[in-house]
Amino acid sequence: MMLKDTTPEMELLHNKLWMSRTVDERAEFMFGMFALARRTIIESLPSGLSDREFKKQLYFRTYGEHLPDDFFKDEES
Repeated sequence: MMLKDTTPEMELLHNKLWMSRTVDERAEFMFGMFALARRTIIESLPSGLSDREFKKQLYFRTYGEHLPDDFFKDEES
């Protein structure tokens, strides 16, 4: 069961207002939200991580799964 604190009327109004924006406006908003979330994640990571560990932790915190095992294969010699 999902808990909601928004009335159906307010949800309809919100959806109507959101859909009244252009596709470009909605996309710009969502890209901005993703960028803000990414900056927040980066700021929460420990300082001094190696480039490889930084990428691994950023990916995990963003997508909730580990990078594929072969992600760094081009860097290995």
